[in-house]
Amino acid sequence: MTIIAHPHDFLGSDVFVDLRRIVGRSLFLKCEGFNFGGSIKMRAAAGMVAAAKRDGILTDNSVLIESSSGNFGVALSAIAASMDVPFVCVTDVNCNAASIAAMRAYGARVVVIDEPDEVGGYLKARLDRLHQSCAGDDRFVWLNQYTNAANWRSHYDLTAPAILSTFPDLDVLFVGIGTGGTGMGCARYLSDVGSSVRVVAIDPEGSVSFGHPSGRRLIPGLGAGVRPAELDTSLFDDLVRVSEIDSIRTCRTLAAKGLLFGGSTGTAVSGALSWLEHHDPDELLSSVCISADLGERYLGTVYDDDWVRGNFGAAALELVPSGV
Repeated sequence: MTIIAHPHDFLGSDVFVDLRRIVGRSLFLKCEGFNFGGSIKMRAAAGMVAAAKRDGILTDNSVLIESSSGNFGVALSAIAASMDVPFVCVTDVNCNAASIAAMRAYGARVVVIDEPDEVGGYLKARLDRLHQSCAGDDRFVWLNQYTNAANWRSHYDLTAPAILSTFPDLDVLFVGIGTGGTGMGCARYLSDVGSSVRVVAIDPEGSVSFGHPSGRRLIPGLGAGVRPAELDTSLFDDLVRVSEIDSIRTCRTLAAKGLLFGGSTGTAVSGALSWLEHHDPDELLSSVCISADLGERYLGTVYDDDWVRGNFGAAALELVPSGV
């Protein structure tokens, strides 16, 4: 029995979904949506808050402020509410309505940016607003998930060891890249323990994280309009880029088999299957893909026929043939 006093006292998830019945390959999903933040971001948020308190940065008079496309903001909202700390989340119009509603339910103040920066997109516009707020009030504490070492460290300490202990003979780990914290933490741990597991980064098309040109992205969670300052691309053995149409089709194909996952999971699984098709034709490799969250927050977007048809056309509604 697990008894907790605060939402961030429960971070771990030992649930892995075997996708072999759907995709016909040895691909397992590590499910990170079973916590009070609803996503893998709960782990990073808890680590960053703990570090800020330990270092004396977060005090009784502080107001937390953060830029988020959704999940990190929800996680911080839950933690801040449990600690009686005010929290302001700066997000944008691509954030799911359910995520915004969850943050406000926890008592957070949500600032929604509706105009992107001409060069850096919505992320740059969010960061500009955040910097303006911090300059005008010294009570604000910005944990900065984009540069905070506690971000990747939480996955070094918890996520990667859990994967390797469950799959000691793992060949490939697929990780979607947002801030880069999950991927870098896992890659550094695997390297430090001498593991031969290959770590493959999954990035959505339109993201600039790996030096590609910026483009339209409507599904929050992965990718960036401004390259994460601390992202070390040399840690990854390979990179796969995925279109949002493929992300949506993969999500909806999994849902048709009873598995409702978030948009970033569709991206990660689509990228994993593309990589395996090219690099594992004999289907010999054992692989794990990290699933950041579940699909309830995407019911108004990825799983809404009108939204999908209006933004991507009818082809995006088609399920992937012969499984994912």
